Amino acid sequence: MIRYTGRRLLSVIGVLIAVAAITFIIFYVLPSDPAAAACGKSCSSERLAAIRAHMGLDQPLWRQFGDFVTGIFTGRTMGSGQYTLHCHFPCLGYSYENSEAVWDLLVDRLPVSVSLAFGAAVIWLVLGLSTGVVAALRKDTFTDRALMVGAVAAASLPVYFTSMMLIYGVIRIAGLLPYPSYVPFGDNPLGWASNLLLPWLALAILYAAMYARQSRSSMIETMAEPYIRTARAKGLPRRTVVIKHGLRAGMTPILTIFGMDLGGLLAGAVITESIFGLPGIGRLFYGALSSGDQPVILGVTLLAATFIVIANLAVDLLYAVVDPRVRY
Repeated sequence: MIRYTGRRLLSVIGVLIAVAAITFIIFYVLPSDPAAAACGKSCSSERLAAIRAHMGLDQPLWRQFGDFVTGIFTGRTMGSGQYTLHCHFPCLGYSYENSEAVWDLLVDRLPVSVSLAFGAAVIWLVLGLSTGVVAALRKDTFTDRALMVGAVAAASLPVYFTSMMLIYGVIRIAGLLPYPSYVPFGDNPLGWASNLLLPWLALAILYAAMYARQSRSSMIETMAEPYIRTARAKGLPRRTVVIKHGLRAGMTPILTIFGMDLGGLLAGAVITESIFGLPGIGRLFYGALSSGDQPVILGVTLLAATFIVIANLAVDLLYAVVDPRVRY
């Protein structure tokens, strides 16, 4: 297990470097010039050259990429003279739009995205797994068909449509909840939950529908295994057979997609955060894309890749815990 974990951690570093390199190359071939955008319309060639030197854009691509990678681990000094900036570890550069450190921007927005992702994940796991298990245990009955029809209908609803319907029905018509605005958990736990409830539901409806279908098919396959028939023949209670022997083994494919989904949401749910006005990573990324803010885009991309590869590593390590048949 230790050797396996070590190999996977080395592969994580390789993946992140590859993601950073690809993102760098993409922005290098784009025709836009961030220095010209920062300088303005009436900008002299001398001023433009000074800005490009300050941003490090006058260096070769390999040098820019090398400075970026080493700066993540050691920090780096940007610019020269009176315009010198020292970027402390971990340095992801400075935003072209507001000159703020990218790392500080990410740290400031991350609690919102983490709260949104984990809250929604709890809801969709409970709803999706319970629906899928019930449908699998009542295969080919009216309950099974009704639950799967509902799951297909929910999975076909876009997130933006579900979000708008929740806002219109729960907030504008019923007036049950205020319009969402992020409240830190430490300041007011109840306010934190009540303000995030609708965004949680908007995401959970879509994901729960997909997890219900996946867990149903997985449970049907698992409950037909010989060891399940053996457990039943021994006279074990039905609850023990279903939960301890069936659900544990049937969760292996669920864990795989859960790692990808949670890792992606931790890096921001762009549509959900934009509709509900939540200042998370997703909205930061959308704004950076609109303005061509390369350091912020690169920082969010690396953060997303980090979450996804770490989530997949955690899932791989959990396989042996969930299913005793798995060995490394």
